[in-house]
Amino acid sequence: MVNKLRKKFVITAMLSLLVILVIMIAVINIANISQSVRDADNLLQILTTNNGFFPGMLKDNNNQQPPRPDRPLGFEHLNNMRSMEMPYQTRYFWVRYDSSGNILEVDVNHIASVTEDAAKEAATEVISRGKEKGFYRSFRYRLGNNADGTQILVFSDLSTSLVNVYKLLLQSLLIGLFTLIAMFILVFLFSGRAVAPAVESMEKQKRFITDAGHELKTPLAIISANIDVLELEAGKSEWTSSIRNQVKRMNSLVKNLLTLSRMDEERMHVVYSDFDMSATIKETAASFGAVAESTSKKYVTDIEDGIHITGDKNAINQLTSLLLDNAMKYSDEKGSINVHLSKEKNITLEVSNTTDYMPSGNLDRLFDRFYRADSSRSREKGGYGIGLSVARAIAQSHGGDIQALKDGDRIIRFVVTLPTQLPKNLQKIAAK
Repeated sequence: MVNKLRKKFVITAMLSLLVILVIMIAVINIANISQSVRDADNLLQILTTNNGFFPGMLKDNNNQQPPRPDRPLGFEHLNNMRSMEMPYQTRYFWVRYDSSGNILEVDVNHIASVTEDAAKEAATEVISRGKEKGFYRSFRYRLGNNADGTQILVFSDLSTSLVNVYKLLLQSLLIGLFTLIAMFILVFLFSGRAVAPAVESMEKQKRFITDAGHELKTPLAIISANIDVLELEAGKSEWTSSIRNQVKRMNSLVKNLLTLSRMDEERMHVVYSDFDMSATIKETAASFGAVAESTSKKYVTDIEDGIHITGDKNAINQLTSLLLDNAMKYSDEKGSINVHLSKEKNITLEVSNTTDYMPSGNLDRLFDRFYRADSSRSREKGGYGIGLSVARAIAQSHGGDIQALKDGDRIIRFVVTLPTQLPKNLQKIAAK
């Protein structure tokens, strides 16, 4: 149980960290891409509104010297230097059109990787798209309109920015992977301390249930023996029958509590063997026929013959008894109860019953310990809210599971799915 709790803690912590890292990496890279596109659009806006040139490029700037600031690494100085160097760092070309859509001029002097013919080909393809701006291969383009009716189509090379985008993505993924590995090691090492208080509380609870269960067995046995003596001497009466029924209920409760406790401690004595499950279910189901008849309930069994399973015969018998007992208790007056056993890929045991009260919300809560959908009705029927918990524990101990399903507003079905062969981890236990 401790290992399961540690495993859940580690998985929960790692999944939480993974979600945070994925969101952070996505936000950082999306923001980086968006910023690169915005910078390119701003640059293209400058070029299209200045006839394909940066402001001041046509002037003689040879004698201009950048100022010598007091803070050479200050933001203002760096931003000024960036603006001054932008015309010499930007790789771009442009194509100018007249008002009739004919090419007037092509400028590829600011880029080495594009020829004049390639520029015309790119411009023709972009014009055919009918969009003012967008991407063409590794270029960002923008179409500008001049006052004289001419148009200028400017392409800015983003290959350097795209390489930086890929680098940042790769670096962030590597950092995220390293963080996950480091976090996994730390969480795994400290998970024992993290779950220690919960483990201690659970151990105390299990120890109390086990000790109380064993302590209750003795007085219950004595009470039962005394009832036998009283009935021999004075005969049966309403009071002795009532006491005997309550002793029976208490014995059933203690048995289920001890079963849950042993399963929690993973030391339940389970004997796995191949047996005829069809015959076992039929035998168990037959024992409830008289109960159904005495309460005027319709009882239908549909059990396929010849189904074998590798498991614990007594546990499967207990599982079936718990489901049938639950159906008998909570089915409506003169209702119907159905038992179905079949085999396809897996073995399916289904017990359904009609009911006047359908639990609301998630039916999976019915398998929680001590959970009762209707407390007053459970007390009336003698339920403690642990029978279905035991049923799920038995199903899971055989590598299967159990579900509660609704059929309309009046029928509830409990479906147990079991593999014909034990999973590998249970085969190792069976082999010991």
